[in-house]
Amino acid sequence: MNGLYRFSPIADEEQLREAIKYIHVYCHKLCKQSLGKYLPVAGNIGVFCHYDGEYEFLTNIRKELTNTSDNWNQKYFCLYSPIVIPAKSDILETTYTYLYIRKPDARHAQVGDLDFYMEPEQYATFKQSLREGKHIKGASILNRPDLDLIELSDPDIDAVAYIGAKTMAENVKENKV
Repeated sequence: MNGLYRFSPIADEEQLREAIKYIHVYCHKLCKQSLGKYLPVAGNIGVFCHYDGEYEFLTNIRKELTNTSDNWNQKYFCLYSPIVIPAKSDILETTYTYLYIRKPDARHAQVGDLDFYMEPEQYATFKQSLREGKHIKGASILNRPDLDLIELSDPDIDAVAYIGAKTMAENVKENKV
């Protein structure tokens, strides 16, 4: 680790790509740990910055890699070339089409996050089971009224994952309507 945070400060595009691979692997571990299986990704991946200079630097790299006019919530930007991470072990090949660079926030020491997709009916059932008190290791309903997501976390893993009932393409399409 580089000081307090794994990867941070990220100083070049290669380190950014290594951080993305790390987020990918460890978020999939969170998913398998909580659900006993992998879910498909929604299509977005986020890298968390821990320093102002790092945020400025990575935002500039993101501007080169993404279409700034194609974004969701002025936050997730469509990549010109999707990031494809080859299959590894039992994790299937995965494609990310949207990239998020998060501003420094002392409450979030993680490397980053990604969203998984669950069919809407299955998601509603899963969320209701959590509301009713079912304990699923690392899973909790995200306490934000603006986002309908279930958070997957583990204090021993420095990444965080979310499960939702929409893909990033669906979110973007709704945003354009």
